[in-house]
Amino acid sequence: MNDRIARAALTRLFEPGDRVGLALVGRLGAYAALRLATGAQPAHSLQDVTAEELSGALKRWVPRVPDLDPEKDLATIERLGGGFLIPGDEHWPEGLDDLPDAPYGLWYRGNIDNGIPAPFKCVALTGSRDSTSYGASVTGDMAYGLAQRGICVVSGLAYGIDGHAHRAALAGSQGDGPATLAVLAGGLDRDYPSGNADLAAAIRGNGLTFSELPPGSAPTRYRFLQRNRIIAALAGVTCVVEARWRSGALNTAHHAETIARHVAAVPGSVHSVICVLSTVLR
Repeated sequence: MNDRIARAALTRLFEPGDRVGLALVGRLGAYAALRLATGAQPAHSLQDVTAEELSGALKRWVPRVPDLDPEKDLATIERLGGGFLIPGDEHWPEGLDDLPDAPYGLWYRGNIDNGIPAPFKCVALTGSRDSTSYGASVTGDMAYGLAQRGICVVSGLAYGIDGHAHRAALAGSQGDGPATLAVLAGGLDRDYPSGNADLAAAIRGNGLTFSELPPGSAPTRYRFLQRNRIIAALAGVTCVVEARWRSGALNTAHHAETIARHVAAVPGSVHSVICVLSTVLR
């Protein structure tokens, strides 16, 4: 089993951000970590993991071991017109290396030949699913303008601000590289939400949809929150256009801040002179 196959298996065995799993891979490498986690070799103590933590993790992983079939997952993603990137690959997104809990690999669908822009060429636009008409308008103006300037727009394919960002970026595309990238919280065999399936297909026309989870994985609240760190890492700037106090968009901004990315926000009506002046004075 090579490193690629081992990492594909780990994306099904470990939840995103699993601290014990990350420690195993960091200390042992993907293949040895997989053998230990599946019981193929005896468990042993590690400097970063206590015996109790390792024992609890092994019990957590046991139910998933029978479902491991990385060769099948890799064949499925290839059949869907995609692939699986791992660190060191030509198209591996360099921004992911800034994450303390970087994914073991990244599943993708779409046009990989156009590459994945570096963070300084990407801006993440995010916000509420139940956006207002004002939020939709501002998002559209921003995404279209960024795409016109050759800046790739990154978002999460959700309803509301995310969807407006993707659509406007596609409309403003200049045809040089991907106009927009979407990061999903579940397997790429099913576009979520299903109401944005046509949008996902349009994104894949010259860009990509991504997930750190293998085909067949269902999105969960935890996986949505973990997905946000990938959005933040792909972009040099994360802009929250419109969000509620407990919105997942603020979680994305927090992830961006922790890896020293720029964070921006629309503080109020961009059509208000008072708002513009107060923003400048800050």
